[in-house]
Order: sequence, then structure tokens, then C-alpha cells
Amino acid sequence: MSLADDGSVATLAFCWRLERRDGVTIGLTSHDRDMEIGGLVYRAAPGMSPGAIREGIGLEAESMDLAGALSSDAISADDLTAGRWDGAALFLYLTQWEASGAMWQLLARGALGAVERRGGSFTVELRGPAAVLDMAVAPVTSPDCRARLGDRQCRVAMAGRRRVVRVEAGSGADVTVTGGGLAPGDYVYGALRWMSGANCGIAQAVIGNDADSIALSDPPPRAVEAGTLAMLSEGCDRQLATCAGRFGNAVNFRGEPWLPGMDLLTRYPGG
Repeated sequence: MSLADDGSVATLAFCWRLERRDGVTIGLTSHDRDMEIGGLVYRAAPGMSPGAIREGIGLEAESMDLAGALSSDAISADDLTAGRWDGAALFLYLTQWEASGAMWQLLARGALGAVERRGGSFTVELRGPAAVLDMAVAPVTSPDCRARLGDRQCRVAMAGRRRVVRVEAGSGADVTVTGGGLAPGDYVYGALRWMSGANCGIAQAVIGNDADSIALSDPPPRAVEAGTLAMLSEGCDRQLATCAGRFGNAVNFRGEPWLPGMDLLTRYPGG
């Protein structure tokens, strides 16, 4: 609640809509009561307020300070540490709580970037639409493929290259799966996404695998219990030989393996 220019009371409230990459969507409001707008319930989080929203005409990402956000059960310190909110889409609206939804003013939007915890709150970088202008207009040449396995440039069908596995045991960054049957090396540079248990929704990079075990780039944020399900996706080392021999997809290779590198300038005739 605040005073308008004419001295009357303005019943304004902030509303945050956050959409995680795993599909979880939550709503929070600075009002002291829950509000339902557009089919989404915005839970009361009176201690949550935008400390600073900075926008400009440059190409830098906007930043936002959300003080007191960890007081909400919907955003916990454990989830932030585990990376569940990395890259989540954020929309900040202004509304009137006495007629919620009648005024629905978009103040800021973007994706959550770097998160820095500060005691009971955190500071999050908001990467706004202008951040896409930082991207290169044309792709930079490289001997390795610039596409990701299965994306729109690669076009390899991933339907038969993903499988659900049941974890038998986990120790640090090493995971043993029940039944085995994995093709050794096929999941290197791929990903493992937890489908149940305490790490549900978190994706991790795979750096090695044999028939019945997987090596992750980092240990899971939380302990892994036996019987936990995970989705395992194949990977690619982005080399032309792999693209042609293993995937039969050389026509879509997005790299220049025979383009001379900068070391060409330092070569000289030798004996």
C-alpha cells in the first residue's frame, strides 16, 4: 500500500511469475494475502520486494535485487544451491490487490542468471531481452561442431538415444545402474536428468560411462537413494569422424575441420 500523487491510497502490489526449466511455475506477491490471477495462485511473500531494477539503452543485462526471497517456502536455499532455478524465466508485474488482475503492468522480464546468496536473501542477475544483442551475428569458425546433439542444427533424432535407468547405488560423482546394458562411451558428453528422488529435475553432465556405471562431472547436490530413476541421454564429442561414423550425419556437421588455424602463420619449411 502506498500514497498516490493526489493523496489517496493506492493498493498496489508486486507479483512475480517464475517458470523453471523443468516446468515448475510459481507465483509470489508482495501483498499479505494470496491472489489468483490468470489461473496461477500468487502466494503471499510480504518480505519479498525488488530492491533495485536497473534498465538502460546499452547491451548489459538488467539486474534485480530480490531481498528476503528465501523467506518463501517456494524458493529454498537448497534449491538455489542445487541449481534448480538456474535459467528460470522471471516476469515482474504490478497490480492492484483490491482488484487483482484488472491492472497487470509488466515491469521487467528475463531469465535468471548468476545467483549470489546473502544470508537470508539472494541477489540474482536478470538477463533481459537486450542480452540477445550480445550474441555474434554469424557463427565463429571452429574445427569442432557448434551444434548440440539433437538440436535444430544437428537434426539427429534423439527418440532412440535416451533411456530411463534405475540407480542401484551412488558414490560421489559415480552412479551404478541396475541391469547394465549401456554402450560404453556412448553417453560421454551427454546428460543425466534425475526423474525422482531428492534431485528430481536436476540435469548433470556425463563425463564417462561403461556398461553399468556412469561418471558425472560433479556429485549430485543431494544423496541418491537406491531405486531412483534418471533419464540418460547420449552425447557427442563434436568431431567429424564421430558425426559421420556413429551418427551418419556428416551433412549437418557444423564445423570446419580442415580450415587452417592461426598456427599456419608460424609454420615454416623444415628438414
